[in-house]
Amino acid sequence: MFTGIVEEVGEVVAVRPEGGNVHLDVRARMTPELRVDQSVSHNGVCLTVVALEGDTYTVTAVQETLQRSNLSDLKPGDGVDLERSLKLGDRLDGHMVQGHVDTVTECLDVQEEDGSWRFTFRLPAEHKHLVVPKGSICLNGVSLTVAGLEADRFSVAIIPYTYDHTVFRSLRPGHRVNVEFDVLGKYVERMLAGR
Repeated sequence: MFTGIVEEVGEVVAVRPEGGNVHLDVRARMTPELRVDQSVSHNGVCLTVVALEGDTYTVTAVQETLQRSNLSDLKPGDGVDLERSLKLGDRLDGHMVQGHVDTVTECLDVQEEDGSWRFTFRLPAEHKHLVVPKGSICLNGVSLTVAGLEADRFSVAIIPYTYDHTVFRSLRPGHRVNVEFDVLGKYVERMLAGR
């Protein structure tokens, strides 16, 4: 379980395919504090640390994860939003995020708005009922509030701190982002579907 509050942007130093899996080597300041078997969110995807060496650690993404997320787009030199799992007793500064990406969507537009930024994304038709105005959404591991909602798109407002400390600073139209919809909305949908 995560909060969507990114701790740092790590750097992908190697992408190593093996069968249907991909091993990602990531350089991060947090590496000395990690241990093998620990969960870390990578652009919103929960992955298990499988090896540690110096300031670099390794995680493995299986084929299903690669098909459902933008991790298959990563190449050496790319930044990746990182967050360690929530500890019991910690403050929940973002919202409850599972690290289970629902889908990938495309950035349509980026507009600077006098000191902040508005990012607009395509709203996948099959998930539009899970997005509500001023509701929570997680994009590339960042807990955000839906600032605007139309039939086929939604937008979020990014403050300067978030822009400077996440991969949003390098996000451009056409780039794909991981989306995790609010877990409470998904459970409500499931309960209502069974009525």
